[in-house]
Amino acid sequence: MSLTCGIIGLPNVGKSTIFNALTSSSIPAENYPFCTIEPHMGIVPLPDSRLDVLEKIYTPEKVTPANVEFTDIAGLVKGASKGEGLGNQFLGQIRQVDAIIHVVRCFEDENISHVEESIDPVRDIELIETELLLADLSTIEKTIMRLEKLSKTDKKISVDFELVKKLKIFCDDGNPARNFSCNSSELNFIKSMFLLTAKPIMYIANINEEELVSDSHGKFSDLLFSKFDKAGSEVIKLCGKVEQEISTLDKNEQVEFLSEYNLHEPGLNVLIRKAFGLLNLETYFTGGKTEVRAWTIKKGSSAPRAASEIHTDFEKGFIKAEIIKYEDLKRVGSEKLAKDSGLSRLEGKEYTVQDGDCIFFHFNV
Repeated sequence: MSLTCGIIGLPNVGKSTIFNALTSSSIPAENYPFCTIEPHMGIVPLPDSRLDVLEKIYTPEKVTPANVEFTDIAGLVKGASKGEGLGNQFLGQIRQVDAIIHVVRCFEDENISHVEESIDPVRDIELIETELLLADLSTIEKTIMRLEKLSKTDKKISVDFELVKKLKIFCDDGNPARNFSCNSSELNFIKSMFLLTAKPIMYIANINEEELVSDSHGKFSDLLFSKFDKAGSEVIKLCGKVEQEISTLDKNEQVEFLSEYNLHEPGLNVLIRKAFGLLNLETYFTGGKTEVRAWTIKKGSSAPRAASEIHTDFEKGFIKAEIIKYEDLKRVGSEKLAKDSGLSRLEGKEYTVQDGDCIFFHFNV
């Protein structure tokens, strides 16, 4: 399953620095707008301590984690919805991702310019989200014009027409499409419009080293958390500069470096896990002497649908799924003991796979 998080923000807020750290790559992160023009993509392993436990239980030849895909999209500027600053190209790149990670600069540094000439994370977010909303309103208006003609002869289309008119009123008031209240059928139609503000979003406060050490909000990150965290949006903070340094170290050096900043793990690990959740994904495991592997599925997937991630034949010929809960397997220490203790159960086609299920699929093709 391949779903992508797009990393966006104004120029010079630290997007490429964070992306470089995520992928341990060397994408330019110089101090000038539009340094990143072509979208850069990276596939990053999902940090999951459960795999370490399963590796000890199965002692496999290899361990394969789940992955998260990130795209570094160039900085947007005011007027992007009208084509300013290569706006049409950048908005097109955002349209192709499944979720948005919005990086906001929350530190002062006279050596790093800011396109708005001052630090104000709330203003910066509103500036970009206004551009995304203006682009969406243009899409909505074109859809209304198309549906208006067709709705006169087709009742089903007239339902869609009324829905989009309501959506326009909602978005005209400055609201993102993701907050529009609708049923599942209506949601499917809205998804077909590929609206930018309908995508799930998470905010990253890019802070400096001083704030990282203090373990408290600075004045800029405090503004961000007060406005968006309290409104129910996902907000995390990390220091892009420190994360890039950590990414260049080996594991032993990382442990020592992290202790200096009172960190239990790199902030990027938190970001990767949050991004995985933002995409509405979860994992199940398969285990054996050859491989322990984490498989990526959409939350709420049925057992046959989950089996198809291994191979389409598993879904076509699905008979049953043999399930052991991860926590049970961890507690007893082996698959055999789990089965002997009655902790393994057989589930059919209607079973909804849960995050962390350890599964053996029975199928016949």
